Amino acid sequence: MILPGFPDAAPLAGLAGGILIGLAAALMLLGAGRIAGVSGISARAFGISDGGISRDGAWAFLIGLPLGAAIIGLLGGGGEPQYAGTVPLVIAGLLVGMGTRMGSGCTSGHGVCGVSRLSQRSIVATLTFIATGIATVTLMNALGLEVLQ
Repeated sequence: MILPGFPDAAPLAGLAGGILIGLAAALMLLGAGRIAGVSGISARAFGISDGGISRDGAWAFLIGLPLGAAIIGLLGGGGEPQYAGTVPLVIAGLLVGMGTRMGSGCTSGHGVCGVSRLSQRSIVATLTFIATGIATVTLMNALGLEVLQ
């Protein structure tokens, strides 16, 4: 399916991915009684946090994230990976890490799990994520710094 103005869009793949993310979040909440927030699970895996799932479970979850993406890529569903380069990627990762600590959660914890539970804090956090992303892309485009073409 081709969307006007978005020739590379894959809405069916996005729908399938969204369903799988929702299913994984529901299974984590119902099965382990925990929110599937990647920043919290990462903190647990690295020993920064004592609460939540076991460290082994946290590592299994974290290893499964890129492993799942790699499997999809090998099956031909991932397309060509696009990123701005190593330095911007590292800077972006550090900024996201700082933001998740300041916001007490990340997009997966707040945006997927928190909003679905109608958490006011998560709704505000998610709206902040979205507004900041829009502002960042607008500023970068205005400065001629388009990251992905």
